[in-house]
Amino acid sequence: MRLPLLVALTLAALGGTGHAQEATKAQSDAFDARMFAGAPGHKAYACFVRRYDADHLARHPKQKVASMKLLVSAEYEKEDKELHYAFRLGFRYRHRSGEFDTSGSCGHALFQDNGDEVRFGCGVDCDGGGIGIALSKDDKSAIVRLERVKVWQNNKLDDDAEESLVAGADDKIFRLDRADTSECASLVTDRKELAALRHK
Repeated sequence: MRLPLLVALTLAALGGTGHAQEATKAQSDAFDARMFAGAPGHKAYACFVRRYDADHLARHPKQKVASMKLLVSAEYEKEDKELHYAFRLGFRYRHRSGEFDTSGSCGHALFQDNGDEVRFGCGVDCDGGGIGIALSKDDKSAIVRLERVKVWQNNKLDDDAEESLVAGADDKIFRLDRADTSECASLVTDRKELAALRHK
């Protein structure tokens, strides 16, 4: 499936009541600067983390997720002279052991015409669902929206180990706080990328 179509379908599934359209160059550049705390160069990263405390979980008894990490990256490709975006999402369930994760690519920033929100629509290959990623107004948090996303346990990327994180009453929208990129190092398995992340 082509990425623009996947992004449009992802955002439609994530419950935006308005129409999503590709942001203008100025809107996209401004969103990049907000997301990556400055204009991204050849490669940029942004890390967001949330560990839900007992009080929060008591107030949201149907929430399945106990903690979540999000790594958003941008890389400049010489071939088309454009930035390409990707995400990695890791989390722990509330009542299950083990680390779960997923990853995929994101389209260019999209503008929701029912408000002034700009967000990335990101998808997992092979009909793996996806997420929407926006920013809080103060840029200190990422807002992650999901309906369903394919996940794997402990970085096991085999079909037998896959399952899905499906949105429930308390698992549709997550606010994750901006953190140092080292907090998201556990999401990276490639040594060269890990080295690049640690130098940011």
